[in-house]
Amino acid sequence: MSVRTLPLVFINLGGEMLYILDQRLQALNTSEDNSEKGVWSENDRRRVMNDIVGAMFSKDFMDELLKPQQLYSHRTLKTVLTRLAHASIMRLNQASMDKLYELMVMAFKYQVFLCPRPKDLLLITYNHIDTIRGFVRHTPVVVNQVDETHRKIIEVYSSLPEGEFQLLRQTLLIFFQDMHVRVSLFLKNKVQNPNGRFALSASGPVPHGIDVPGLIRMFDRKGREVSRSEFPTGGSYTSPIREGCFELHGDRVIRLGMTMYTGNNPEETHTSKASSVKKDDAPNLLAKEELNLLARLMGSMKAENTPETETGFRINLFTTDQEEEYAGASEGAAQSLFRVINIQAMQDEQAATQLARIAGQFAEGDKLPEDLSSSKGDDLLAMMDDL
Repeated sequence: MSVRTLPLVFINLGGEMLYILDQRLQALNTSEDNSEKGVWSENDRRRVMNDIVGAMFSKDFMDELLKPQQLYSHRTLKTVLTRLAHASIMRLNQASMDKLYELMVMAFKYQVFLCPRPKDLLLITYNHIDTIRGFVRHTPVVVNQVDETHRKIIEVYSSLPEGEFQLLRQTLLIFFQDMHVRVSLFLKNKVQNPNGRFALSASGPVPHGIDVPGLIRMFDRKGREVSRSEFPTGGSYTSPIREGCFELHGDRVIRLGMTMYTGNNPEETHTSKASSVKKDDAPNLLAKEELNLLARLMGSMKAENTPETETGFRINLFTTDQEEEYAGASEGAAQSLFRVINIQAMQDEQAATQLARIAGQFAEGDKLPEDLSSSKGDDLLAMMDDL
């Protein structure tokens, strides 16, 4: 597995989170009937963006993130991103953050699937960074933080060979392989099947530096072409587009990594953990856990760890508080279904002693410093607490 995957995962997932928050904050600048100002003002939106981006691209945090290391688990990444979101005046409960994380992961997974070349993963990351830079363009200090991180990314990744990028892409696909959450925006555009798997199109431009398939050329020993034959490709391919810019500023050419959310269809972006759906369009009244990530999701309350004179906001990623409470209760019930049950099927005392000794070795192994499952990410989490 690649030891250079973590920075790209963090920046791209963080970018997707900022896309969602920015879209909703802009949509809620006015009330539903446009008669008065909404819960969030433009100054609130800018402050949220500045706080989160400033914490996300802080120098010490990024220096730690860019060190060669194994990719973290979903649980650790979710914890880091939760603390990143809480660097602002917003607060999310566990159920809401779980749903938000699922949408972020599925968006980035789709981008990785459509990535023309492994190296173009950098262009996806640069599209996220370019858009984030636009969010904080009114705050030069934060813009400088983003630019500095961008330069470090270019310095670290521009010299990697093609094989390392292929390994990086493979690491990402392994990381995503068990995530099949249905997103209504993808389902509506028919890029995702009802089982949560993406449907990739066999058409479009081929990657840069690649010929359009459909032609077989035969050469002799001297390298001279002696014959040609064509074969059906099963798709409609076109010539490659020009290569995107890998510098600090420029035209990235590909649009992967740019926001897919608009203010026109706020109800379209929700997720569901159901493994299958009916083919008709009738709503499922029993789908209580259906997430409406971009619906009306904000209410005011005192933010944690803020001065008493300052008002904070709680983000509710469900349509109503009742759905949020139900999701939290359902999550707890689901966890109870997967409790570990110890079954002693051996009556032989010697066999039982042997099993206990083996189990003890596993327990001792968990306490070793090299155990990344328990200690990995602690440094980053500690740094997030200091931000």
